[in-house]
Amino acid sequence: MIEKRPHTTVILAMSADGKIADFNRSPARFGSLNDKLHLEKQIAAADAVLFGADTLRAYGTTMIISESILLQQRKKVNNHPQPVHIVISHSANLNPDIKFFQQPVRRWLLTTSLGASVWEKSSGFEQILVFETARGEIDILAVVKYLAGVEISRLAILGGGQLVASFLELDLIDEIWLTICPLILGGNTAPSPVGRTGFLSALAPQLQLLEVSTVEQEVFLHYGVIHKSELNLKSQIF
Repeated sequence: MIEKRPHTTVILAMSADGKIADFNRSPARFGSLNDKLHLEKQIAAADAVLFGADTLRAYGTTMIISESILLQQRKKVNNHPQPVHIVISHSANLNPDIKFFQQPVRRWLLTTSLGASVWEKSSGFEQILVFETARGEIDILAVVKYLAGVEISRLAILGGGQLVASFLELDLIDEIWLTICPLILGGNTAPSPVGRTGFLSALAPQLQLLEVSTVEQEVFLHYGVIHKSELNLKSQIF
């Protein structure tokens, strides 16, 4: 784990069987008003939010802070009313006519040189960030170092599962909030909170349960991620 990076929190809602969308990957609107308020509170605590292009394509918008109390709290500490909203996409193939580009947020694009060329003549993004590995993939480690360097100390990840997996693989996630919603989606191809190839049980990221609360029909789970350095230290002690 690198020394200087944003404190990173994943916030997701899922069905009781662990799906974040149905097999058609339709927008997941099954969370209640309580879950929406919870999400908004977590976003208000962040300096930036990060989400994948598939998540943006599904919804066409991003989640903005609208609660007056949360806006006032950000204003008291001289924060912008909204955190920076960062889209991560290799191709940057995004529809410029979606509502996202009219929302009152600062928009950044995290992409490759190929993706940057698509938007270089557009004013859709305030910043276009290109961090590439030698294989032409987005360099996540370079990204988090950059974000720390521009005073983004708290980062919220809003999906999807591929993005969450890439951060977990690099041991870059500190906290996870999961809302369990009272429905069953099923489906072998329906996405879960963590995508990609997955982890062998012996190498799986370990969590510490920090908090559990129930509001009406939903359960809110708050986990801390036990970093590899902490696990290594424990193994040496015992």
